[in-house]
Amino acid sequence: MAPLWTVQDVSEFLGVPVNTLYQWRHRGYGPTARRVGRYIRYKQADVIAWVESLHSESA
Repeated sequence: MAPLWTVQDVSEFLGVPVNTLYQWRHRGYGPTARRVGRYIRYKQADVIAWVESLHSESA
């Protein structure tokens, strides 16, 4: 199993501020996130699939 990404990891990967990720999560937008204890974590595959889905929606 691949290590889970932190909010900071996803922020750097997508090039968006951390606060944007929290806003997206609140609005039900963005890559699927999971709560692990009190932390938000992302699966790398989910983030990449979400980015790829954006490309297919604009095509």
